[in-house]
Amino acid sequence: MTLDSHNRTSAFTSKLTPAADICVGLAIFSVVVLSVLGNGLVLVICYRRKKKMVGSEMLCVNLALVDFLCCICFYPLSIMSSFRHMWLGENLTCVYYGLGCYSFGLCGMFTIAAISVIRYLKTCYSMVYAVWLEGANIQIACCAIWLVAVVWSSFPLVGWGEYVPEPYGLSCTIAWRAYHTSAKDAFYVISSFACFTMVPVLLIMVSQCQILYKVYRFSNSLSARGIPNNLKYAEKRLSVMFFCISLGFVIAWAPYAVVSLLSIFHKENQYMAPEGFVFPALFAKSSHIYNPLIYFYFKKTFRRDLRCLLLSFWPKLGGNRVSVHTATVHEYPIHIQLQERVHVPKRTFGLSQDRTLSKSKSKSKGRATHSNDGNPVPGNPVPGNPVPGRPVYTCWETTSGKKNLQLGQ
Repeated sequence: MTLDSHNRTSAFTSKLTPAADICVGLAIFSVVVLSVLGNGLVLVICYRRKKKMVGSEMLCVNLALVDFLCCICFYPLSIMSSFRHMWLGENLTCVYYGLGCYSFGLCGMFTIAAISVIRYLKTCYSMVYAVWLEGANIQIACCAIWLVAVVWSSFPLVGWGEYVPEPYGLSCTIAWRAYHTSAKDAFYVISSFACFTMVPVLLIMVSQCQILYKVYRFSNSLSARGIPNNLKYAEKRLSVMFFCISLGFVIAWAPYAVVSLLSIFHKENQYMAPEGFVFPALFAKSSHIYNPLIYFYFKKTFRRDLRCLLLSFWPKLGGNRVSVHTATVHEYPIHIQLQERVHVPKRTFGLSQDRTLSKSKSKSKGRATHSNDGNPVPGNPVPGNPVPGRPVYTCWETTSGKKNLQLGQ
């Protein structure tokens, strides 16, 4: 075995203890399970209501798709490698894993940046950009996000940069230390940090802070004037939801970005223990989990659609069914008074049935006020009609006999 092959083999060997490898594999497995369940439910719910989605929701679908596919296509390889205490497939699978994870990571970052910028434009400049931020333009933005992410992450395949194993040996990423090897690699590494990491993060933070400032300023203005703030509350809740999504993504990836940045200035791996690279990587992978939880907490429509979806598969989740028998109901019509901008008493809906009268009196009043076809006779007062002389229309009638009603608890 030559020296180069020995070094290559040792780079794909785990630098952790066997127990630590198993813990890492179990941690990544937990991320995969939770992410697939959560983001899978988001995708199914959004597919069921696809005709009602707006622009920002389409971008949320794109983000859920990124998290779902990343956990399905790439993380199982890392899990199996952890249980085998070495990277499986060596260089070929390392390029596959590094290319996929880096492109999906860029796609997720660009999607959140697009959500933040579009929300900022809609909140602060809605009259100018509202027409351009819906429908087909959002779909074009999603396609552009995928295209830019895939093209930029493919440059290492043609010699600009390289995909190498992580310092702990159970994952692969961009060769950040290639900054010292050639001018092309140095350009790729610096551009990756400056243009494709720092710029999106700055856009996310500035846009979200401006949105929160605008919303709270508008809320205080409405409160000072005593204007009802139902719309203000909904907008505030939506803004806080997107702020949490953006802030969570930045916080999850910040430790990994810092460790990768520090590795640029060190040619060797000895400046940090292997465990120092493991925890930032696992913490970054946790970003795939919390977005569905944020949707569930902040959006009532998502909770309602999720409950309907679960009930469609497991009806027993709705609770036990209780059969209730109602008493015999006689055939008396329900009348609704139709008024046009007139001041009427507080109670405008009445029943022709007076519970305090006897059965014979009720029938006599029905004959006096209604013709044979059941319509009210003009000029005769109708019981429960607060304004005599105005027409009253029958909109619904009960039927005699017993009825069984199924009431869900």
